[in-house]
Amino acid sequence: MTSSLDRPPGSPVPRRRVDYESELNPQQLEVVLHPGGPMLVLAGAGTGKTRTLVYRVCRLVEDGVPPDRILLLTFTNKAAREMLDRVEALVERGARRVMGGTFHSAGHRILRRYATLVGYTPRFSILDREDAVELMGAALAQVSPDLPRRRLPRGRLLVDLYSFVINTGRSLDEVLAERAPQYLDQSELIASVFRAYLERKRAADLMDFDDLLLNWLLLLRRHPEVRQELATRFAHVLVDEYQDTNRLQADIVDSMLGPERNLMVVGDDAQSIYAFRGADFSNILGFPERHPDCTVFRLETNYRSTPQILELANASIVHNERQFHKELRPVRGDGDPPGNVSVPTPEAQASWVAGRILELRDEGLDLEEMAVLYRNHAHSLELQVELTRRNIPFRVRSGLRFFEQRHVKDVLAHLRFVDNPKDEVAFVRMARLRRGIGERLAARLWTRIAGAEPLRTLLALDPATVELSRSARSSLTGLQTLLDELASPRLTGQPGEAIRRVVEVFYAAWAREQLDNAGSRLEDLEQLALYAGGYPDVNTFLAEITLLNELSGEDVAGGPPDEMLTLSTIHQAKGLEWRAVFVIWLAEGRFPTVRAEDLEEERRLFHVAATRAAEYLYLVHPEMARDRYRVDVLLDPSRFLLELPPHVAEAIVVPPELESGALPALETGGRYDLPDFLSPGTDDEGSDDPVN
Repeated sequence: MTSSLDRPPGSPVPRRRVDYESELNPQQLEVVLHPGGPMLVLAGAGTGKTRTLVYRVCRLVEDGVPPDRILLLTFTNKAAREMLDRVEALVERGARRVMGGTFHSAGHRILRRYATLVGYTPRFSILDREDAVELMGAALAQVSPDLPRRRLPRGRLLVDLYSFVINTGRSLDEVLAERAPQYLDQSELIASVFRAYLERKRAADLMDFDDLLLNWLLLLRRHPEVRQELATRFAHVLVDEYQDTNRLQADIVDSMLGPERNLMVVGDDAQSIYAFRGADFSNILGFPERHPDCTVFRLETNYRSTPQILELANASIVHNERQFHKELRPVRGDGDPPGNVSVPTPEAQASWVAGRILELRDEGLDLEEMAVLYRNHAHSLELQVELTRRNIPFRVRSGLRFFEQRHVKDVLAHLRFVDNPKDEVAFVRMARLRRGIGERLAARLWTRIAGAEPLRTLLALDPATVELSRSARSSLTGLQTLLDELASPRLTGQPGEAIRRVVEVFYAAWAREQLDNAGSRLEDLEQLALYAGGYPDVNTFLAEITLLNELSGEDVAGGPPDEMLTLSTIHQAKGLEWRAVFVIWLAEGRFPTVRAEDLEEERRLFHVAATRAAEYLYLVHPEMARDRYRVDVLLDPSRFLLELPPHVAEAIVVPPELESGALPALETGGRYDLPDFLSPGTDDEGSDDPVN
């Protein structure tokens, strides 16, 4: 099947090198051979959507569509390169001339050609994120020269707000109300800052990443001749991961179409999980309304998972009302039923997961073939501790290990200084967080207080005796008040409450102004406070987590050094797969989260987690957790577990007596000899302590 749009009428059907009928299943083949026009391909998890896209491009090229008339839009440049490599290996007909890449890279190439029409030169530069933050800060200073006396968002948050407004097409007031309500009364001023930011970029011949999309759309809307030229140039437009597009990207795609409207979008509405980044679920759900003559295809043959795992995934997602109904069908043979695992506490959850991982490894699975997934990064805290204790090596796909994250280290710096006032590193870190105190001033303050009792000296220091700006003086006074409170016996004996006090008094407001994903980071810190509440005092808590951080767990007996378990948020795991998957913290209020506004997106997130597993799936939920008041609170299983028919998962109940794994024992050896450059404190050869 070919289209008259692809070759002149009456011309012979080209001879094809690829045997599509034998290499594709019937659903994939129907997509690949379809003549053209608007096409919506609903590709369920593990159904070969990439293969379908690759073979679609091959078929177009083999049937005479010039490669440079094909536009392939993906969400990473790596994905586009890999697809085009496969096309070239199959057809060897100039696949490199296909314009393939991300929306931003395609927009960049198009805007280089038409830059003058949107007020730029063809040699415009692209701002990276840090440069954009700096320029936004300059725009803020321009609009509000009295910045030190006003509470306004900093450049980093302003860039995030600006980007969200641009990509979603929502009003600034709406975005502020949702993401930064504390600045809603400054809406007009923030809009003025955004205008100044735009003017500065244009004057300096600079575009940020958002401009690459916005100016592309403006080019298409304001210059019909360019739109016609681009629609003529690209006979076929193909879009991967369409469920993750935002409103701006969807409008660009629709505006690129010529009269034949040869548009193929591929995605899975059941895997639309990025609303927090601006992805618009209505793009894929409303595609048939925007293109009433579109053909809808479903890819439902799953090549990844066992029938038992797919039955569970299907049984869960069916509860969503807003969806295109699909049923994933297995190719693989039977496997073990998924486990619905009930554990007494978060610590028992970590211990059971670690123990089962070791059992699976003894049964022949490499650590590389296993993953633990969770809703929020903070949910991995107890597990990271347990894995480290057991010397099970792991990588964290969703970022740094928990205790290495910036916001965790920032808050703990306050506790570290109170616990050890001679800790210069902790002092400088917490001081530099304060407005008006930079690196040099922090070093000068340290010089002033360093000595026998730095904390007492700092608390007694009169800010008026130090040459400080007004903002720095206020910051120093606030720091003294907070440290004085943290040093009280009440808080040194309650590390969890000490962490909460740092957050409440200072860090929450600072994080909302300065950091990306402030809400998620503050959730991390509350989870840290809950964990710290299990320790008798600040000193014991800090010693424990420092030791755990140093134990990397990089050696497993008999295993290669690069064999590591994967820990990941579900968002970061999308598109990946493992033989065994553990999903933890499946308790109501944790997953779905207590702040969840769209329960259907939360259920889609659960669907994504379940469909990452090929052979083994364990859904784990603690029955009880301790709250900030050290009271044990009963937890309900996640509604996503309660919705499942009983037969789709095997109930596994872990007994309360499960104990945490012990720290690995140290091997004993010969007596340690001091290096020559150290002077022992005693010459007594019989001393048990060589440094006395």
